[in-house]
Parts: sequence; structure tokens; C-alpha cells
Amino acid sequence: MIENNIISDHFTVEELKKLKITPPDVKMYKKIRSNWDSVAKPLDGMGDFELLTAKIGAVLGDENIDISKKAVIMMCADNGVVAEGISQSGQEITAAVTENLGKRNTSVCKMAKAVGAEIFPVDIGVNTDRIFPGVISRKVKKGTNDFLLKPAMSEREAMQAVRVGMELVKDCKEAGYTLLGTGEMGIGNTTTSAAMAAALLSVPPEIVAGRGAGLSDEGLVRKRQVISEALEKYQLRETEPMRILCSVGGLDIAGLCGVFLGGAKYHMPIVADGVISAVAALTAERLCPGTKEFIIPSHKGKEPASELLMRELGLSPVLDAGLALGEGTGAVMMFSLLDIAMTLYETGATFGDFKIEEYHRF
Repeated sequence: MIENNIISDHFTVEELKKLKITPPDVKMYKKIRSNWDSVAKPLDGMGDFELLTAKIGAVLGDENIDISKKAVIMMCADNGVVAEGISQSGQEITAAVTENLGKRNTSVCKMAKAVGAEIFPVDIGVNTDRIFPGVISRKVKKGTNDFLLKPAMSEREAMQAVRVGMELVKDCKEAGYTLLGTGEMGIGNTTTSAAMAAALLSVPPEIVAGRGAGLSDEGLVRKRQVISEALEKYQLRETEPMRILCSVGGLDIAGLCGVFLGGAKYHMPIVADGVISAVAALTAERLCPGTKEFIIPSHKGKEPASELLMRELGLSPVLDAGLALGEGTGAVMMFSLLDIAMTLYETGATFGDFKIEEYHRF
């Protein structure tokens, strides 16, 4: 049971559906928009960044927006469906990258350092008994099942992973962080995310399944075939987000779903990375409507499902650069753009400074 910000050991879907989400502060949103209008520039001159910074301030409940302390929560997990030949890499890559995340030696680590952000890698389901120094150990189990043979995970396992994500957001809130990003690592997770997207959006696999880390034409055909067979096997409906997650999802997706739900519960703005994060975000929104009001989009991503998922969420990614690196790198790039926008919001000259009349809205 969620009570006094404590989540029970046996957190259930029924309890999750009772989660009370207090919406962001509408008055604060309008105040920040008004503050932007006083900066010496054309009305809405900073475009989406005026809207997104106002959204962040509304979530935090403060017009004096401070996003100097930020971090990326990275969920690392293996996917049993790799056994079906849907990836050119094996599960050993997940462990290798997780190890280097612990050493702060991967792409997202280098990029985060450049923008003053922390990285919190989490072993939520890597298929090994190894302990990774520098990585938060919250393993639910050693990878999911091959979902062509049986459901990827049980509902209890999925909810345990969701709980991990929510608790990490709570921990970050208590530690003074005011902006979080999402990231993930797990070979095969563009297959799990595409399968979930197909079910959540009621579209065929061909619409949402891309090449991932670089599949051949033959590999892409196999990937789409596997997803199609799984959708037929489980007869998933878009109104059943938890059953979709348990049937064809991943522990990384479940954990990130928890991060988004934690953002809504604890009023923490969450910058969503690419397609895996987008699937987790839509799952969270379907489980607890209103969660999307706490999500900041970053980039559209290269995978075909990304744009469709963001559109379903009513979110408009700022970056459209064909990014496909994962790890939360798109979220980190968004951090830097938000920092630049905040510099203007905080220190920009006003019309009063220039002794000229403000623009008026009509």
C-alpha cells in the first residue's frame, strides 16, 4: 500500500490504480509563462522551451526554477526473447555495458559529466550473478522469459520492478534532485518495446518494429515475425497495459514505468529518452491517467514507434536528429538545452530594462 510515501513489499496493480496524483500547479504554470513574456524577445520566441520550463516549474511548484541538480536513472536488464534471433548481439553485451556504467565509462556517462548530471545505473534484471561496483542492485530476476514460449514475467515481478522505479524517484527527491531523466540498457529491448507499442497502439508490428542496433533485412523480418506471433499468442488489447507489460515487456520497461509513476507521485519532472522510455511512459499513463503531465519529452528517436507513442501521449519531442544510442543520451542532451533556456529565463533582460513597451497578446 502507498501511504506516507511508503510502498509495500507486495505492491499490487489494484493499489497502483488507487494512486492519488495531484496535478501540477496551473497557476504557477501561467505565472512562469507570464514571466517569459516580460523577457525582451518576441512573444513565444523560445517556442517549446517556454512551455516545457513552465511545465517543470508547475511540477515543482516554484517560479524560481532550479534544475541544477539532475540525474539519469538507467535500468539495465536482459530479455529472454533474444533466444529467438532478434538481435545481432547476445546477452553478454548487457553485462559488459552495465559493468562499464558502474565505471562511468559509457557514452551517457561522458555526456552527463559535460552537463553536470549524475548517472544512477540500476541492475534490475541483468542475466548474471555478478555484482557490478558502482551499479545499484535491485535485481528482480536474471532476465525475462522468452515471450514466445511463455509470458516475459509474472505480474508480481512486474510490480516489483515498478516499485523499484518509484522508490528511486522518492530517494532522488529526498536527496534534493529536481530533474530526472530516463535511460536503459538491455539487448533485445527494441523488440520488447516494439511488441508493447504494437499492443498499446493496436497497430501491426511492421509499423513499429525497426532495426534496433542494426539488424539486417533478414533479421528485421524475423523480429517482426516474432512480435506478430507473440501478439497472436496472447491476444493483447490496448486497454490492458499491465497484461501487455507482463506478456511481452521487459524489466527495464517496468522499472522505467515506475520512474514515470514516481515522477507523478512525488512531483518530480522526468525527461523521457527514446522509444523504450516512451513505451514505459505510455504504460504508466494508461495505468495512472495524468502521469504524462509530469513528463518532459526529449527526442523523437530513430525507431518508428517513437513518434507514434509520443503522439499518443500528446507530447512533442524537441530534438529530431535520428538518435538511436539509448542509455538516456537523448535525455542528457535535453538537459543541456533546458539549462540554456533557463539561463535566459533567469537572467534575460526585460522590456523594462530596455525602457520599451512589452508585446501584448491578442
